[in-house]
Amino acid sequence: MPTKMRNPSFNLAFLLGLLMVAAPSAQLQVGFYKTTCPTAESIVQSVVFQAIASNPGIGAGLVRLLFHDCFVRGCDGSVLIASTASQPSEQASVINLSLRGFNVIDQAKAQIEAVCPGIVSCADIVAFAARDSALKLGEINYPVAAGRLDGLESNEADPLNNLPQFSFTLAQLESTFSAKGLSVEDMVILSGAHSIGIAHCSSFTNRLYPTVDPTLDPTFASTLLSLCPNDTSTNNPTTSLDYQTPNILDNKYYKDILNSKVLLTSDEDLTNSTSTLSWVKIFSQGGSWAPQFAASMQKMGQIGVLTGTEGNIRLNCSVFNS
Repeated sequence: MPTKMRNPSFNLAFLLGLLMVAAPSAQLQVGFYKTTCPTAESIVQSVVFQAIASNPGIGAGLVRLLFHDCFVRGCDGSVLIASTASQPSEQASVINLSLRGFNVIDQAKAQIEAVCPGIVSCADIVAFAARDSALKLGEINYPVAAGRLDGLESNEADPLNNLPQFSFTLAQLESTFSAKGLSVEDMVILSGAHSIGIAHCSSFTNRLYPTVDPTLDPTFASTLLSLCPNDTSTNNPTTSLDYQTPNILDNKYYKDILNSKVLLTSDEDLTNSTSTLSWVKIFSQGGSWAPQFAASMQKMGQIGVLTGTEGNIRLNCSVFNS
């Protein structure tokens, strides 16, 4: 079951600690819309909760959406721009083709525009939606500093140049996270988001064919072989990243790693150094991971934010303002 925080005194200390971690970047601040659009966060939460109730997988998609937004050009909503023939956007990148949750962001934006036109950025809605997904699927709650502006560019080439890939080695993963101001510990913590969501067979068939990766649990590998064909070009099934609790954001992912039952090379690679393996072992025991996940999500949510005159408030999240 998800980590729960039942002790009121602990909750207060925990939230104060998160507020310190979330010290404003540029002009970001918790409660940014308190006077200009006081219902903004509650609207996003309502839309997200309804979407997850219909399809729990959307929650994983919304957490991933923030990750893919922030690692490319910063947390500026550039991932939301729809691709066109004349201007392929980030959505056209092969690494972004399986992203989900755009309709949830659009629905939340439409409801907010109806009561607070031109006030709330799409970039902030993405950050709120990721937090609300963590709350709904894992009872992990944290304050989100807001005030991001929406970016003015979205290019197809940028995601592959900035996002970690499922086949990355540990050294490549560490380098990618470091380039965004995130530590090795942040990397291991945020990887815990693989406790929810799905992966296509094409993301891990390199561990099955032509020979089975010896680091895979044999029984687990047999299950995957029965699901995934060698050639995924015409048949590319999906399976849960965490086979134990696929719709609960919890620490079972770390147990999966220690049991050699993770899908992706990048997940298995966390056992390849003393430092990352030590964090995996600590988080597999429970308690400390959830609050640290909250803090690392806050940290990631402040990468390269735009404020002042650097961006604008998009009226429609999927297109630039005319």
